[in-house]
Amino acid sequence: MTEGDPVLRRRAQEVEEKMFGSEELATLAEDMAETMAAAKGVGIAAPQVGVGLRVFIADTADGPLALVNPVITKMSSKKDLDEEGCLSVPGKFGTVGRARSLSIQARSVAGEKIAFEAKGFFARILQHENDHLDGILFIDRLAEAEGDKKA
Repeated sequence: MTEGDPVLRRRAQEVEEKMFGSEELATLAEDMAETMAAAKGVGIAAPQVGVGLRVFIADTADGPLALVNPVITKMSSKKDLDEEGCLSVPGKFGTVGRARSLSIQARSVAGEKIAFEAKGFFARILQHENDHLDGILFIDRLAEAEGDKKA
């Protein structure tokens, strides 16, 4: 889905308990990982493939990581400004301020609890993809970054 599609601007729905461990959820995560890899991306959220569920994939050194119903529980107050792009906003790039580090909780496709801390570029990916689940695109944050530069 690209900018202008309504699914990208809606808050995605929580994945229901009965979906954990299902073939449907596993297939969604696999398809998303394949789509991300084919586009040479580092993350992708379910709304970007037209599915309004709180699921995203982030690329890691160990391969794609699926996070279901993620919640960022803590973010550092220190921000880094860096350029971002997005598969849903092709050809557009801009500077966005993101927290340097964060703590996140989620569940795996199978339903197992996941919790970890992330920093640097990986933390940026997680924030970018989590924004998609709330109907926010990186272009919405460009004005904020302009304010950060002036501060």
